[in-house]
Amino acid sequence: MKHLSIILLTVFSTIQASGQKPDSEALLKEGKQLYRLEKAAWYSTDHFLANFQDKRDSIGGYLSYHGTDGKVYSIFFSRFDNNRILARYQFDNNPTSTPNTVDIKLNSPIENEADLISIRQDAMKMLSLNSNDFFTYYENASFNPIPLIDGKNRKVYILTASQKQGSVFIGNDYLLEYNSKNKLKGKTKLHNSLIELPYKGPNEQKVVATMHTHILSNHIEPTDICTLLLYKDYVDWSQHYAINKDYISILDLEKENLVIMTKKAFDEIRK
Repeated sequence: MKHLSIILLTVFSTIQASGQKPDSEALLKEGKQLYRLEKAAWYSTDHFLANFQDKRDSIGGYLSYHGTDGKVYSIFFSRFDNNRILARYQFDNNPTSTPNTVDIKLNSPIENEADLISIRQDAMKMLSLNSNDFFTYYENASFNPIPLIDGKNRKVYILTASQKQGSVFIGNDYLLEYNSKNKLKGKTKLHNSLIELPYKGPNEQKVVATMHTHILSNHIEPTDICTLLLYKDYVDWSQHYAINKDYISILDLEKENLVIMTKKAFDEIRK
């Protein structure tokens, strides 16, 4: 017999909670930005590795970004010269597995590509050195840096990606912030632990939602939103709750929307 269930797991955040209500619109916007960038990275990587095997040994790294034309781009750059672009993919704003264009001529960076490469590579160096054990490494997991330039803001989100079939990892993510000269000006642990969410419930139980608890942060993180949307087509459940003592964040994976309400209002609704 199948049963309805909700998986409850706890992940502790290191961000100081604020008395102000979280900005659900801003959080969702940033989370969906990261989501679209990661989708483009997934699709372009699959295409690159399948079609340009002769260039695989030359890859120094890759990244995705939102172009000024409203498109999403993915680039692969040379390990011999980070300012030499091996391939550039163009996708629509919501990337699909088929890119609009693929340019494999040896190119120089355009738009913000040089700056994105610079902060991405700095993040990779920090991961490698891991001074003061700032980053935590887990089995069956890998770090995935996502550089982002939005106006004057330059940052790199670092997600922990699951390498375990049938599981989504939430947590163990970081935010690195940079100045206009691409020098690190701040680093933050968004969560200080990692949780595993299986695609499906145990013993054929039907899981309708999953959740995790934030102790010091009062809202879901953009990294959470990104990861959950990336796996929405693989998991049984369609909602995820981030629970704080003051606020509840409810992400609908299917509708791709976010609602944040007070814990008091949430408890009233449940009654």
